[in-house]
Amino acid sequence: MFELDVRSRKAIYEQLVDKVKEMIVYGILKPDEQLPSVRSLSTQLTVNPNTIQKAYRELEREGYIYSLQGKGSFVSSSVEHPKEAMKDEIRDSLVKLIAEASFSGLTKAEMTLLFEEAMARIEKEVPHD
Repeated sequence: MFELDVRSRKAIYEQLVDKVKEMIVYGILKPDEQLPSVRSLSTQLTVNPNTIQKAYRELEREGYIYSLQGKGSFVSSSVEHPKEAMKDEIRDSLVKLIAEASFSGLTKAEMTLLFEEAMARIEKEVPHD
C-alpha cells in the first residue's frame, strides 16, 4: 500500500504524509476509510512506530484524517477541498523550486521544456475516464 524511499533526502514521516495525501486526493483512500494502525504500518514498513505516529499527527493537524480513541485513524470526510489545500502547497513549492532553478542557471525555455516533459509523462501514466 505504501512505498517509501529510504535513500530519499526527505524524512520518512514526510514521505508517508505525502503518500497518504496523494492517495486521498486521487480517491484511492475514501472518506471515513480506516488507515492501518500505527503498529501494523510500522511493522509493514519496518519503520519506528513514532515515525508513523508523527505522520498521522501531521495529517490530522492538516485535516486529512481524524482519530477516534481506541478505534484508529480514518480519512476525513469533512475536508472541504483536499485538492485545493494540496494545490496551495504545490503552488508554494513550485514557486520556491522555480526560483531555485532560475538562480541555478536554468532558463525559462529549459524550465518550460521540463514542464512539458513532465506533463507528457503524466498523461501517459494516468488513465483518462
